[in-house]
Amino acid sequence: LRATLGDDPDTLAAASRYDLIAAWAAEVVQRHHAQVLTPSDRLDRVLTHPWLGVPIFLGLMWVVFQITANASAPFLDWIDGVISGPITRWAAAGLGLVGLEETWLGALLLEGVIAGVGGVLVFVPVLVSLYLCLAVLEDSGYMARAAFVMDRFMHRLGLQGKSFLPLLVGFGCNVPAVYATRTLDSEADRKITGFLVSFMSCGARLPVYVTFGAIFFGGSGAFIFAMYLTGIGVALLTSFLLTRFVYRGKAQPPFVIELPPYRTPNPRVVLRSTWQRTASFVRNAGTLILVASLVIWLLMAIPAGDSGQFNQVAPRDSLFGRTSAALAPALEPAGFGTWQSAGSLLSGLVAKEVVISSMSQIYSGEEAGAEEATPTLAKDLGFIFSSLAEAVLLTGQELLNIVPRTINLIPGLGMPELELLGGAEEAEDGRLSDALAAAFTPLSAVAFNVFVLLYVPCMAAVGAMRHEFGWRWTLAQVVYTLGVAWLGAVLVYQVGSLLGAA
Repeated sequence: LRATLGDDPDTLAAASRYDLIAAWAAEVVQRHHAQVLTPSDRLDRVLTHPWLGVPIFLGLMWVVFQITANASAPFLDWIDGVISGPITRWAAAGLGLVGLEETWLGALLLEGVIAGVGGVLVFVPVLVSLYLCLAVLEDSGYMARAAFVMDRFMHRLGLQGKSFLPLLVGFGCNVPAVYATRTLDSEADRKITGFLVSFMSCGARLPVYVTFGAIFFGGSGAFIFAMYLTGIGVALLTSFLLTRFVYRGKAQPPFVIELPPYRTPNPRVVLRSTWQRTASFVRNAGTLILVASLVIWLLMAIPAGDSGQFNQVAPRDSLFGRTSAALAPALEPAGFGTWQSAGSLLSGLVAKEVVISSMSQIYSGEEAGAEEATPTLAKDLGFIFSSLAEAVLLTGQELLNIVPRTINLIPGLGMPELELLGGAEEAEDGRLSDALAAAFTPLSAVAFNVFVLLYVPCMAAVGAMRHEFGWRWTLAQVVYTLGVAWLGAVLVYQVGSLLGAA
């Protein structure tokens, strides 16, 4: 029918009804003035255009990720420097005053609590930037248009336009996205959309992208943008496979959505939404990360066999290290077959927020012993305020440079970028950045991020899947995501190596 009529039967039926209604209205309604297009109508002619709508949506997402990755990076470096420097030194000094610095309790506080939770708090600026941009787009009325624009595309993949909304929620957190599938009319659409949610890069994965992007790709937002597009691409491929082989021939209900008028975003609404989302993430993730950090520290303090005493064992010889080392060979074809990488991915099964914090614990434990001269309190305070001022200037610089970076994507065009600080370098990333730069190559870093993007979502998302769809569908999703993640990472590394990108 689609090939014969040129469109979906449901769409044609709806169009014929509206044409009939318009014809009746034209006969009985008398207009005393010419109908004038509203500003919303004029904008919709462009933003919901069949050919222009998708490129405009991708362009807006490009700007969002430029702000998220680059504009927030200076504050990320500032918080990282303050936590790993003055805060850690002050905590060590306080423990020394009560005689606990050299005890297991002191190590737990410094290497477990501060290193673990602090390794995630540094990404609060990234989350604030992301949620702020999304809140602006939502309050302006654009997000409803994005769902409308994607409806035709989603139908070609065998899904209804409503499926786009849970997937969009998945960019914030996969757990509410799974529950958001309840709005779908078809059980098949609910299961397929829930299956695809795990490939949407939630806010917990973003710190991993930002960390590796800053080390290997100069903090470029293009790397983060590429990771998000990769997840979308894998989701589309998975949707194609499911609708063609598992739910073949299912009916496609028409998509109906109310398009609110465009409006200037209300600052109070935007700030409240940003605060609630960020606070919820930090509150929920912070509790989980604290527990996970303590468990990881405990496993790293327990010796495997007769390799040492409690809290006096090399990380590689700990229970955590031996378990991770047993899994590492499976990751060798992907270019990151080390026990450190395997351990961070293993901890990421609990929550993706833990990947970076566990890396921070692992590498800080390996490098313990390299001490520096202890700065004075005055120098620490001076560092905090001077680096804060530099972060503010660099953030302004990055916001202004979004325009030239976007223009420079167009072949044949070039626009110089602004340097407010005369090329001053950003704050040092610390021991973790140095360790990752030594442990990974740019190609293996990409493969690692692809694995993080595609493998099993957090335990909370798995629990939501089981609650909504049962164990059979959930286990199928877990096995599928693990297989796709391993295959994707191996393909990236092996093909890149053949092309000389290693």
